[in-house]
Amino acid sequence: MGSTGRTERMPGATALSATPRRGPVVAALMLGMALAALDGTIVSTAVPQIVGDLGGFAVFSWLFSGYLLAVTVSLPVYGKLSDTFGRKPVLVAGIVLFLVGSLLCAAAWSMASLIAFRVVQGLGGGALQGTVQTIAADLYPLEERPRIQARLSTVWAASAVAGPAVGGLLAAYADWRWIFLINLPVGAVALFLVVRHFAEPTRPAPAARPRVDWAGALCVFAAGALLLTALVQGGVAWPWLSTPSLVLFGGSAVLVAVTVVVERRAAEPIIPGWVWRRRTIAAVNLALGALGLLMVAPTVFLPTYAQSVLGLGPIAAGFVLSVMTLSWPVSAALSDRVYTRIGFRWTAIIGIGLALLILLAFPLLPFPGEPWQPALVMLLLGAALGLFQLPLIVGVQSTVGWSERGTTTASVLFCRQVGQSLGAALFGAVANAVLVSRLGGGSLDSVSHALENPAALTASATEHLRRAVDAAVDHVYLGAAAAAGLALLVLVFVAPRRFPVIRDKQDV
Repeated sequence: MGSTGRTERMPGATALSATPRRGPVVAALMLGMALAALDGTIVSTAVPQIVGDLGGFAVFSWLFSGYLLAVTVSLPVYGKLSDTFGRKPVLVAGIVLFLVGSLLCAAAWSMASLIAFRVVQGLGGGALQGTVQTIAADLYPLEERPRIQARLSTVWAASAVAGPAVGGLLAAYADWRWIFLINLPVGAVALFLVVRHFAEPTRPAPAARPRVDWAGALCVFAAGALLLTALVQGGVAWPWLSTPSLVLFGGSAVLVAVTVVVERRAAEPIIPGWVWRRRTIAAVNLALGALGLLMVAPTVFLPTYAQSVLGLGPIAAGFVLSVMTLSWPVSAALSDRVYTRIGFRWTAIIGIGLALLILLAFPLLPFPGEPWQPALVMLLLGAALGLFQLPLIVGVQSTVGWSERGTTTASVLFCRQVGQSLGAALFGAVANAVLVSRLGGGSLDSVSHALENPAALTASATEHLRRAVDAAVDHVYLGAAAAAGLALLVLVFVAPRRFPVIRDKQDV
């Protein structure tokens, strides 16, 4: 990438960016993003009430895994469909599917039915995530994209953090079914705004009828489902080296090979080969996959650290994490002032380099320390990651025209989601291995539950357990730092020096 931003800028506004109806469309995008983010976490604190009503304690983790699986494996499919048939029909279909899934979840009569309906919800959520990000890039020229992306990042972060609190309040003071029913009015407003105000420009009719690669879509679904199931359930529902894990990993490897063969032969593949042949897109995919992996450390393990090591309550522990959501969107919104001067690649390198140093600083915090210390680390981490993620998303979206932007955006989000699943499995294994070495057995969950009832433990036993959790989380943060180092290497050695920004005549 060049030393100046001039080679990477697209001056001028697009046709849609001047429309007076852009405001309602942006409101719809923010509502859609809030729905997808909220439902990823809102169920967590309502699990006791749900299990008490429906039963199925042994499989309740699939309430989260099923949703995550459906969102992740459907992203590439929706990206290709939006490039083929337009953004509006895909977004409308996604909102409708999400609302139908929400209504069915509220009417669930058993844990099995609720899990199945969460999968339906997730299929709608996949359309929301990918298409919202793509439309945001369509609506705004390069100069304005940091602002809209920062808004979407704020909505995503705030919704994800608020999810557990909202779910707990509804389960405690109303009924757990309201967790899903509240989606209906919000989704209805988003649907109305999209149908009423979002009009895509008329495009020339294709020479031939668009063909949907349904065989490729099925292969992507199947391969992704097996791989993510192996990552999410391995070490939890069954040991890593057990028959289920080996069968799932082996089956996913076979299906990945089949997918490659099918996609090479398809006229309009769901995951085109150019997604990985173009250095810019491949580098961003790998870098944001590493971001998904490293984000597991703060989002999954920091709350446990705050409660078990620092002795904070759930609300205070949530605050320690939530400060990251304050600095991230601010940094992202201001990142254009950096990348217009030094370029996308160098801005992202600075961001991930700072994140690497900050992650390495976490294990240096004193034991047990004060709550402001990890909160300060998270505040700085959010600022660094905002400087890293948004320039890459804006940059990669600006290297393709309208007809490839949906596929490109979906591939980026898909890699980030897979990174999160891989990180949860990998770092969970790391944390539990540290605890085994320190305690001779147990898992992070069992130790955390023991520390929730300190009256049953002696002072020395409590201290020993707290130090073990501290060591486990420190190792997780070192793993997250390694993921940041991987992203840094990708940007230095794989990403092109200059992002090949284009201005397509059909760009919206």
